[in-house]
Amino acid sequence: MKEKLKKELTLLDVFCVATGAMISSGLFILPGLAYAIAGPAVLVSYIIAGLLCVPALLSNAELITAMPKAGGDYFYIMRGFGPLLGTLAGFSTWFSLSMKGAFALLGMGAYLTILTDLPLNIIALICCLLFIFLNLAGVKEAGKVQVLLVLGLLCILFCYIFGGIKAVNSFNFRPFFSKGLGSVFAAASFVFISYGGLTKVAALAEEVKNPGKNLPLGMILSIAVTSLIYALVIFVTIGVLNPTELEATLIPISAGADVFGGEVFKVIISIGAFLAFISTANSAIMTASRYPLGMSRDKLLPPIFQKIGARVKTPYIAILFTGLFMVVVITFLKLEFLVKLASSILILLFMFANLTLILFRESKLLSYRPKFRAPFYPYLQVIGILGGGFLLIEMGSFIGFITLMFLFIGFIWYKAYVGKRAVRDSALIYALEKLVSKDTELTSDNLLTELKDVVVQRDEIIEDRFHKLMEKSKVLDVEELLKVEDLFRDISNILAEELGVVPDTIFKKLIEREKSATTVIRKGLAIPHIVVEGKNVFKALMIRAKAGIIFPDDELVHVMFIFAGSIDERTLHLKSLAAVAQITQNPGFDSKWMEARNKDEIRNLVLLADRKRG
Repeated sequence: MKEKLKKELTLLDVFCVATGAMISSGLFILPGLAYAIAGPAVLVSYIIAGLLCVPALLSNAELITAMPKAGGDYFYIMRGFGPLLGTLAGFSTWFSLSMKGAFALLGMGAYLTILTDLPLNIIALICCLLFIFLNLAGVKEAGKVQVLLVLGLLCILFCYIFGGIKAVNSFNFRPFFSKGLGSVFAAASFVFISYGGLTKVAALAEEVKNPGKNLPLGMILSIAVTSLIYALVIFVTIGVLNPTELEATLIPISAGADVFGGEVFKVIISIGAFLAFISTANSAIMTASRYPLGMSRDKLLPPIFQKIGARVKTPYIAILFTGLFMVVVITFLKLEFLVKLASSILILLFMFANLTLILFRESKLLSYRPKFRAPFYPYLQVIGILGGGFLLIEMGSFIGFITLMFLFIGFIWYKAYVGKRAVRDSALIYALEKLVSKDTELTSDNLLTELKDVVVQRDEIIEDRFHKLMEKSKVLDVEELLKVEDLFRDISNILAEELGVVPDTIFKKLIEREKSATTVIRKGLAIPHIVVEGKNVFKALMIRAKAGIIFPDDELVHVMFIFAGSIDERTLHLKSLAAVAQITQNPGFDSKWMEARNKDEIRNLVLLADRKRG
C-alpha cells in the first residue's frame, strides 16, 4: 500500500512557494547577466518570458487540479504519454528544479561576500545541509518558514522600488534596443528559469488543502505579483546603475540600492536577497524531492525512494538524494551554464504541459475531472508550444545539444531499468483508440481507475454504502433495441445467479412491479426496483441501452438502474433511489452516459457524480 502525504499547505503556502521560487536568482543575479545580452530591452525580455509562461501556468493549473499528486507535471505527463516520456519528464523536472536550487545557493554565496569572507562554495554547501535538515523535519515546518521568508522579501523589495523610483535616470534607457531585437528573445530564453516556481508548486499538489481552489488561485496570484515586481525592480535597477557596472555585477539589486540608499540600504537589500535565495533553495529541495517519490511509485525508480518518515511524513530518501545532487552541482558546474541548461529543460517541460492538456481534453476521458479549466483552449496552448520552441532555438546549438544528451541518458535509463516494470495506459492510447476503431481495444482500465481514485482522494469523497454498491455492481451495455420484457428476462438470469434463486421469480417480480406503476421516472431514465427474500441482501445493475429499451406506452429508455434488496435493507433501498435521482439530474449526465466508451467509464460517471453522501 502506498503511503500518503499529509495535506497541510494552504493558499498562502502555495503562493509563497511559487513566489519564493521565482523571486530570487531571477531577480537578484540574472538582471546583470541578461542586461549584457539585451541592454535596456532586458525589461521586455522578462515580460516576454512571463507571457510565454501563461499558457503553461493555465495548463498546469487544470492538470494538477485534475491530478493533484506528488510529482506534479511529471505525474500528468506520465499519464498523458506513457512511461517513456514520463521517465524523461520526471528526470528533467527533478534536474531543472535541483539546478535552480543549486543556483540559489551559489547566489547566497555571491551576496554574502558583502557581509563575510567565507568562500562562496563553503557557504552554499553549509546552507544546502541546513535545508536538507529542515525538509526532513516536515513539509508543514518548511512551509511556515517559506511564508515568513517571502513576506519579508516582498516588504524589502517594495522599499527598493519606492526608494529608487525617484533616482531613475531616463538616459540609461537610450537607445532601448541597443543590442538588436534578436537579443531580446535570446535574453528571454536565458531568464526563463526565473519563472520555474510554477513547476515547483505542481510537485506539492498532493500536500495542498482544497487543491481545486488553492492551486490555480495561488499560481495565478504568484505569477501576477512576481511579474509586476520583476518589471518594477529591473526598471529601477537599469535607471540608477551605470550600464557598464550593471553588465559586470552579480549583485545588481544591491549595487542599485547603494546608488540611492547608501551602504546601509545596500546591506538591507543584500539581506533581502539572502532571504530570497533561502526561500528558493528551501522550496527547491521541498519540491524536487517529490519527483523521485512519484517516479518510484510508478516503478521508474527503485522502491527505496517511496520511503516516508513515520512521524513527519516526508520522503526522506528522496530529500537526501536531491540534496546530494545539489552538492555536486554547486561543486562542479559554472553559473551561466547552469542557468542556460535549467532554462532549456524548463521550456521543454512547459511545452509538454500544454501538449498534455490538449491530449487529455481530446481523449474525452470521463474520469478526467479538473476543478479548474484553462480558458481560450486550445489557442493559448498552441501559442505556448510554438513560443517555447522559438525560445529553445534562441538558446543556441550547444545548449540544445547538451539538453538532447540529457534526454538521451534518460532514454537509456528507461531501456535499462524501466522496461516492462512500468506498463500502463495513457491518454495518448485512449485518443488513438478513438481514431482507430470503436471495436478496437488498445487499453486496459488502469488509467480510468487511477483517475477515479485521484478524484475520490482529492474531493475527499465519502465512500458510503451506495458508493461501494456501485463499485461492485455489474454494468450492462446493450447495443440493440429491446422490449422491456426481453431485457427483464436477461436481467433475471444475472440477478438469480447472484441471489441464488430461480430466474422466473425475479422476472415475475420485475413484471409485476412495472404493471403496478411504471418505473420510468423521466424521459430516458427508468429505475426498476424489487424486494426479494432473505436478509442483508442488496444487489444493483447499471444498464446503458444505446438503441433504447421499449417500455409500455412506447417510452424509450437509455439509462437504467435496477435494485433488488431484502426488506431489512429498506434504508439502503431508499437511499439508492434518492442517489440515482440526484446523479441523473446533474447537467449533461445523459450525454456523458451515452458517450462513455466502456463500462468503467459508465461506473465512474456514477461514482464521481455530485450528490449528497452519507
